[in-house]
Amino acid sequence: MALKVAGRGVIPPFFVMEVMRAAAEREAAGGEVLHLEVGQPSTAAPARVIAAAKAALETDRLGYTEALGLPALRGAISNQYRQRHGLEVPPRRVVVTTGSSGGFVLAFLAAFDAGDRVAMATPGYPCYRNILSAFGVTPVELAVGPETRFQPTPALLEAAGPLDGLIIASPANPTGTMIPEPELNELLGYCAGRGIRVISDEIYHGITYGAPATSALGASGEVVVLNSFSKYFSMTGWRIGWMVVPEDLIRPVECLVQNLFISAPTVSQLAALAAFECRDELEGHVARYARNRALLLEELPRAGLDRLAPAEGAFYIYADVSKLTDDSEAWCKRLLAETGVAITPGIDFDPARGRRFVRFSFAGSTETIAEAARRLRNWL
Repeated sequence: MALKVAGRGVIPPFFVMEVMRAAAEREAAGGEVLHLEVGQPSTAAPARVIAAAKAALETDRLGYTEALGLPALRGAISNQYRQRHGLEVPPRRVVVTTGSSGGFVLAFLAAFDAGDRVAMATPGYPCYRNILSAFGVTPVELAVGPETRFQPTPALLEAAGPLDGLIIASPANPTGTMIPEPELNELLGYCAGRGIRVISDEIYHGITYGAPATSALGASGEVVVLNSFSKYFSMTGWRIGWMVVPEDLIRPVECLVQNLFISAPTVSQLAALAAFECRDELEGHVARYARNRALLLEELPRAGLDRLAPAEGAFYIYADVSKLTDDSEAWCKRLLAETGVAITPGIDFDPARGRRFVRFSFAGSTETIAEAARRLRNWL
């Protein structure tokens, strides 16, 4: 008799991971791959972070920490909001998490019940809807485009019907677009007036190419903010992030952490304490992303890809390839097989319209980005 498989696991895969696997198989067979599919910095963690980790391994017992995180790290994150945004965020509202992914699990479980309806922009980060679906929460996808700069609006929320939550991201993955402060305030005001819980994904803060990103915490103390040491701080594999939660969610989140995770990885927490001392090194990475962005914004139109989302932040360009294909997954597979350039099909970010879009990550070296652009142009 066949054993039951729970429906929670019957969710779509994260397609970029499938692309990474295909790229790894090509490399294992001796083929070259230029990685523009991976949404992570190509650089290692900052030197002081690595030194702090080595010191912790040699001198610290590395036992469990408090469920909400090391007090010193929670205090350092609180201080970051004061210095960078001019915001007073009490350390008691800061929760250290196992990456932002662990933060989403905690936020969704604490804020929403099965059957609740939570809105999000599409195209958007696929794990939002997949995690919600696994928890029995209904994702309400808002089809956004250039007319709203790929971001949600009060009008779109109004048309979606009754909602329990909204997920926003600024800068966003895959489009790199941001919500200007006046529009952000309007959106948060709309949600506050209707009892809609807002989850703000701010993982790409620090990586912008004009005006800095605005934290939703500046407009409301009721939002749940997610951030991470993965992107700006170049620490993806360390699996360390944080949440800022409103007062009513502190205890529920603490109980969830105790039961689901016990605590975030101790060595990563100790290492992350040094991350805030590495500003010069980290700003050097952002300068490289800016060069890579400028290069692609010049070269992609030359290759015929001229319908691009505004890449105001993060390290992605979302491109409309509808004049070339209506099957971006097959198109990306061909591109990888014939040129060695790996990019991500849009179906990851928009199941309905993503077959006409692809995402380029420019988080790698400038030499890699330039060579990939050359090969793409020749291929097309």
